[in-house]
Amino acid sequence: MSQQSGMLDDNQIHMIEDIYFETVNEAFHHGATPLTAHKEGVIAAAMLFSAVTGIEEEPARRRVVSMGLRPNNLDA
Repeated sequence: MSQQSGMLDDNQIHMIEDIYFETVNEAFHHGATPLTAHKEGVIAAAMLFSAVTGIEEEPARRRVVSMGLRPNNLDA
């Protein structure tokens, strides 16, 4: 699997989900709304995705958004 292609293995997906939910929890802890927490989670996860795969940030952000992560999925 080429990292440049933007493909992720299961461990990388788990890392991205973890950073999303950690960031969302931190944002909630600081009084953020669900929308703001979600945006912060997406940004953090996209930055990790970009770093892991080497793809640009905007395609990484779109890929993270397509994963369907939401603050109300914190129990997932």
